Amino acid sequence: MKVTVVGAGNVGATCANVLATREVANEVVLLDIKDGFAEGKALDIWETAPINLYDTRTVGSTNDYSKTAGSDVVVITSGLPRKPGMSRDDLIATNAGIVKTVTENVMKHSPDAILVIVSNPLDVMTYCAYLNANIDSKRVFGMAGILDTARYRAFLAEELNVSPKDIQAVLMGGHGDTMVPLPRYTTVGGIPVTEMIDADKLDAIVERTKKGGGEIVNLLGTSAWYAPGAAAAQMVEAIVRDQRRVFPCCAWLQGEYGVNDLYLGVPVILGKNGIEKIIELDLNDDEKELLRTSEAAVRDVKGVLDRLSL
Repeated sequence: MKVTVVGAGNVGATCANVLATREVANEVVLLDIKDGFAEGKALDIWETAPINLYDTRTVGSTNDYSKTAGSDVVVITSGLPRKPGMSRDDLIATNAGIVKTVTENVMKHSPDAILVIVSNPLDVMTYCAYLNANIDSKRVFGMAGILDTARYRAFLAEELNVSPKDIQAVLMGGHGDTMVPLPRYTTVGGIPVTEMIDADKLDAIVERTKKGGGEIVNLLGTSAWYAPGAAAAQMVEAIVRDQRRVFPCCAWLQGEYGVNDLYLGVPVILGKNGIEKIIELDLNDDEKELLRTSEAAVRDVKGVLDRLSL
């Protein structure tokens, strides 16, 4: 098996490192536009193989997509962060151009690949990749829900002083402040979380989860990378090993939850074919209202991309 990670920055390199150490694939290709950057990161990761005892080969490439040929899964992390003075429209235009170019080059050399998108703004960049890949939407989806639920579960584990291994949760909607954590579907060792924590504390954790990315930025002065990179790697593992894991992913909706023609976070079954099935939960009225709000926010950003006509 062969996996390519496009973008050798912090998130991409972390993803490649996790994939290598977990021996998810025989070969992991790391590609970047910066001369020698991906080669250096890939070499550094490979040199940990004798220490961490794994066989996966990591290969770096400076913009040479021929080295990605025959990839089974491609993770796209490419894109620029929003800079001072840059409007949202500017950011979307810049990153959409990058994602479009990357997607076209990737599909040229790996037409059967499954694409996992990490670039921001996540929901709309996944849509951009879908438009330019010209493949079944089940093979193009975004990583957001796994990261967001990981933060949610980590905060709960800390508050409850229990193992994060025992916490399961579902989260829906767009990646950002309008995401929709679902406490009703959150359990701790099979026990509903509402039986283990006061409502006000749970509400505070939900709000912290919504702003989880911003919390990291305020602390570090830059975006997170360990958790996002590991989340993307977990998705790749589920695909490569056909694990049929139930994950929240950014998926193309065609009527599910009453949403049409939009990439939005929903629970799915992830396996060798990509999204094997979209799971439709029986949401209550409050949850439906929150999802509609999130849908509207994502659709607004999608409109910016549509008007660009890239």
